[in-house]
Amino acid sequence: MKELQHLKPAFNLDLPKYRDLRELLNGSAARYPKNNAFIIKHKKSKTDISYEYITFEMFRDQVNELGAGMLQAGFAGKNIAVIGKNSYPWLQSYFAVLCGLGTCVPLDRGLPYEELESSLIRSYADVLIYDPDMTDIIEEIKKNGKTQVKTFIAMREHGDELSVPALMEEGRKILESGDDTYLNLPIDPHAVTILLFTSGTTSMAKAVMLSQDNLTSNVYALLRCEDVRSTDVNMAFLPYHHTFGSTGQLVMIGGGAATAYCDGLKYLQKNIVEYKVSLFFCVPLLVESIYKRVMATVKKQGMEKKVAFGRKLSKFLLKFGIDIRRKLFKEILDQLGGNLRFVISGAAAIDPEAIEGFNDFGITAVQGYGMTEAAPVITAENHQFQEYGSIGRPIEGVEVKIDQPNEEGIGELIARGPNVMHGYFENEEATAETLVDGWLHTGDLAYISEGGYVYICGRKKNVIVLKNGKNVYPEEIEVLIANLPYVEEVMVFGQQKGDDERDIALSTKIVYKPDVMKEEHGLTDADAINAHIKGDIDAINETLPVYKQILRVITTDQPMVKTTTGKVKRYEETKNL
Repeated sequence: MKELQHLKPAFNLDLPKYRDLRELLNGSAARYPKNNAFIIKHKKSKTDISYEYITFEMFRDQVNELGAGMLQAGFAGKNIAVIGKNSYPWLQSYFAVLCGLGTCVPLDRGLPYEELESSLIRSYADVLIYDPDMTDIIEEIKKNGKTQVKTFIAMREHGDELSVPALMEEGRKILESGDDTYLNLPIDPHAVTILLFTSGTTSMAKAVMLSQDNLTSNVYALLRCEDVRSTDVNMAFLPYHHTFGSTGQLVMIGGGAATAYCDGLKYLQKNIVEYKVSLFFCVPLLVESIYKRVMATVKKQGMEKKVAFGRKLSKFLLKFGIDIRRKLFKEILDQLGGNLRFVISGAAAIDPEAIEGFNDFGITAVQGYGMTEAAPVITAENHQFQEYGSIGRPIEGVEVKIDQPNEEGIGELIARGPNVMHGYFENEEATAETLVDGWLHTGDLAYISEGGYVYICGRKKNVIVLKNGKNVYPEEIEVLIANLPYVEEVMVFGQQKGDDERDIALSTKIVYKPDVMKEEHGLTDADAINAHIKGDIDAINETLPVYKQILRVITTDQPMVKTTTGKVKRYEETKNL
């Protein structure tokens, strides 16, 4: 077995190892008291815009005010769900609950109503803190009365509803009176205090049980492995209900970075410039989209040869320790505000070309890998340790290995460490399948390169076994097809050819972008578009071994069925084809 090394600590080496979120909150307030922790935009109209700056001291105090108010209201020991778009009150509520008050249940605001209701029932939520933008759904939950939620708290003032501001006001009075009961609530860092539902259908979604030690151990390792600075400005783009989003935010708090909120995907580039964003956690689609947009501009301006030469030159100079990337590509960096320096991608495989492109321009772009069950990060890269296409090396404190590798060294990736979950809530069978002798079975197939880096081949359950015994990992081919500029979504799967269920034809379903087809190829007719796509697939096939070549192509401009985290539901897509 190839030697597997950890991602070595290189940053924030003096950082204390916090045991729980209260220690993280207090520690950041002590280390960076006057640093801006959050930048909040208040927009009354297109011209009436103001910004509120919340320091780390203020953040700590406001969390304590809300917590003290909630304690007095009788919410100690309760299961408290939080739902809404990323916002300061969302995160404030999350911390207030976890600083000794109860168990937090972050919920995805994009869930279908039935699944949201099911999640509240299955988590035994007593209290629901919600964004008033979701009032219609909240009223339906109240009307149906199927959950055991007795108290609804609006994140901002909302009619006669109990609200976060009202609880803060009560909590402020309590703390000013000298009552520090909330500040001294005991926290067991190893107890389960977070229930996070995995993405999936109502019957499939599992509630992952996490402790605060799971989270803080991951935060500690990431801050020591990744270059997060107290002078940084972060864009909180990933949803907080997703563990990559929430743990990423904890990393920013632990590192003393300021956080701003995105106005929406179509405003992302504008917001990056507006807030002078220097780093953020994101999903591959975002990195790839930004990179494609940049390269499209380069092409439009006739700068392809100039940029290609600049990339070669800068790579050559880097061998001698001379870094001129940010000067050489200043025009490109200025499109992204001029301050962006670091991007961490996770949650799915990313196109190596996009990662390499960002790095060539002087923006450090790395990939991480993990899952909700690992709170979430298992492996990662940094600018010192990187192989394009890999998911890096295990972070500090985490062990990984390949379980039952085949002759090619490919087997299931398994992991263990302080970040691994306690199990699935009220699902012993699923827990026993996933946690075996302390090892978390990820369900992903992987191998370790000669350089000691981990490469994901695909999901174990997605592997296509051909009649000749060859294994095909669809995700590998999907990456190639996704590089086509008009591809919005892609799925590679196996279809039975005839009566023999072992005789499988590799097939692909492609969702194309009609506007790109029209603008770049002058195509609007479905048959012509289909023929064009098949021609591109034939070209890709020429680069692949015969057994990996796509034989059937299905095209559409209609989106596929996906989870709320953007992953295609393969079973639902293929069962009707």
